[in-house]
Amino acid sequence: MLAAWLAAHRPGVTWWCPQLPPSPREAIALAEQGTAAWPRETRAVLGSSLGGFYATVLAERWGCPAVVMNPAVDPARDLVRYVGEQTAFHDPAQRFEFRAEFVDELGAMTPRAITRPERYFALVAKGDEVLDWREMSARYPGAAGRLLEGSDHGLSDFALHLPAIVQFLHLA
Repeated sequence: MLAAWLAAHRPGVTWWCPQLPPSPREAIALAEQGTAAWPRETRAVLGSSLGGFYATVLAERWGCPAVVMNPAVDPARDLVRYVGEQTAFHDPAQRFEFRAEFVDELGAMTPRAITRPERYFALVAKGDEVLDWREMSARYPGAAGRLLEGSDHGLSDFALHLPAIVQFLHLA
């Protein structure tokens, strides 16, 4: 939905949303390599769930704005029970191996805290059936954003929040 909005309203903005590998180290490396030539002063990252965690890692490394949507706060803790063969969320026919060392990679890259809350826009749904909204809210104190009374992990009401995201990223 954001990609379509950008194509229609801000065609000069580069949108890049690659399929990330299961290894957190490789996922972050892909993001760093894929954006290496981009101007630092206009870069921003967005992510949902584990992608929100990755967006936080990159925002802290790069000092750029980040939009996080129902972000994973402690994926090393939460994903340890998923070590083994998994199916892709969006395509159950796709299988991948989530290895124990990936949990260690997540733990090693976890920022202790966000350093500049004004860099963040956090969408947190109290109706998230996967992650605890209180923990997500506590991770981003002072950040812009919205605490949603309902919604769900996938933010099925995302369209309602698109204008606020666009405004936060100074794209309006």
